[in-house]
Amino acid sequence: MALTVNIYYTGEGGNARKFAEEMTKSGLVDQIRAEKGNLRYEYFLPLDDPETVLLIDAWENDQALGFHHKSPMMSEIATLREKYRLKMRVQKFSEINQG
Repeated sequence: MALTVNIYYTGEGGNARKFAEEMTKSGLVDQIRAEKGNLRYEYFLPLDDPETVLLIDAWENDQALGFHHKSPMMSEIATLREKYRLKMRVQKFSEINQG
């Protein structure tokens, strides 16, 4: 069962965008995309909120997402979130194939 996680990162002074840019430039985004089971990892900028960045993160299943959450990259991501003083709002969706 595929999973999609929407994470809204919100900060001040453009920090959410700076976070996403540093995630990309540092190579963390490429590393996450290369992880087994990752289907999508993309940042988007809402038109009506310049202080928020949306991450759409999709995985083949709970096991793949769990492996990602236990990876050393998570501490690097947490450090960057703290550096940019971001707040997070998370939504998780499951895709069920019925035929």
